[in-house]
Amino acid sequence: MSSVDGPGTLPRIFAGVRTQGPMTLSRHLRIHGALPTFDHRDAASGLLDELERSGLRGRGGAGFPIAIKLRAAAASRGRAIVVANGCEGEPASQKDRLLLERLPHLVLDGSLLAARAIGAGEVVIAADESDRHAVRALDRALRERTYLPQAGPPIRLIPVPRGYVSGQETAVVNFLNGGPAKPTATPPPIYERGVKGRPTLVNNVETLAHVALIARHGARWFRELGTHAEPGSILVTLTGAISHPGVFEIESGASVASLMNAAGGPTSPLRALLLGGYAGTWVPAGIGDDLALSSDGLVNVGASLGAGIVFALPASACAVAEITHVARWLAGQSAGQCGPCVNGLDAIATALERLRSGAGDELALARISRWAALTSGRGACAHPDGVGRFVASAIGVFASELAAHARRGPCRACLQPRLLTTPFAPSRRAAA
Repeated sequence: MSSVDGPGTLPRIFAGVRTQGPMTLSRHLRIHGALPTFDHRDAASGLLDELERSGLRGRGGAGFPIAIKLRAAAASRGRAIVVANGCEGEPASQKDRLLLERLPHLVLDGSLLAARAIGAGEVVIAADESDRHAVRALDRALRERTYLPQAGPPIRLIPVPRGYVSGQETAVVNFLNGGPAKPTATPPPIYERGVKGRPTLVNNVETLAHVALIARHGARWFRELGTHAEPGSILVTLTGAISHPGVFEIESGASVASLMNAAGGPTSPLRALLLGGYAGTWVPAGIGDDLALSSDGLVNVGASLGAGIVFALPASACAVAEITHVARWLAGQSAGQCGPCVNGLDAIATALERLRSGAGDELALARISRWAALTSGRGACAHPDGVGRFVASAIGVFASELAAHARRGPCRACLQPRLLTTPFAPSRRAAA
């Protein structure tokens, strides 16, 4: 974990973080000071106004303005619930896991502040049950806080089964309501009726860490970094053929080149970059250095940063083997609730496997492209959209490699270990 140098006050979230073990409450208070108090309605409204002025957007991938989400939950009738979503199902990301393992008090602060701002009566921290370090760090942090004066509503820690789609906010709410960790598309929206049928605010844990800092330092301080449309700092997981892969805190809008330089540069010539993770977009390495890591900076190449992910694919790897491996895994991560996931993703993965083996015909790529387009917007959740984007962009960038495999079958690099990892079992089993 590191910060990319630049103007302003980096590191922010990573201030005082150590390479091992969670930050204790006493160290957290020495670095950041006590949690600001917002004990009455005017003060809570002031926090909402400050968050609106800050321009903070969600860091879970959607990039939705946090103030709008908070106001929607605050306007709903009933006792609201705040859910801090730390269920990081994306294998290419490490940032949320790192936050929970090393900086649990910053997440807890932001969760309590969000609860005060909307008048919530309960806070739930949802963490990946397989990440024992994060669960232990949160449990220890909550026990440390029992010695503090009552500073807000009660907080519960609830482990959630691991899976690619189980971190989606409706999947988390469905699990907290006693169901499987699968996305739902049933109205009304969760900010009106979510956990226990009550208005529910779900925010990514990085977003809440920023809330904790903005409450202490203000919107103007937050905007000292970043762009006008996307202010502040962001956490980015950089992996692949990189000298020092890891999680970096960067200024929003920083270039890919500056991020790579902070990580010691590539370890070998690069073929392409994957931006946004397994639901993201491939771009050729040749255009990557000048890209700005923000929504505006990536829109011209049809990409987004998603949950803050950059993967560097070396030229020595087999791109066809990598995308085929991930496509098959993503098909297995379907929630099994609709045709585009159950049938469409399996068909795409099967066609890619045949093409990689040399069994695909000359029309295989056209069929795969058509199926990828057909999945978009037709699922019960956004999972098929992400797979379609991943596959369609791969076809655009790796067309020559795909055509060569269709003609000649596997290459020598196909035998190398996969660089894009698929670390856990299909979510259908995890949620059963």
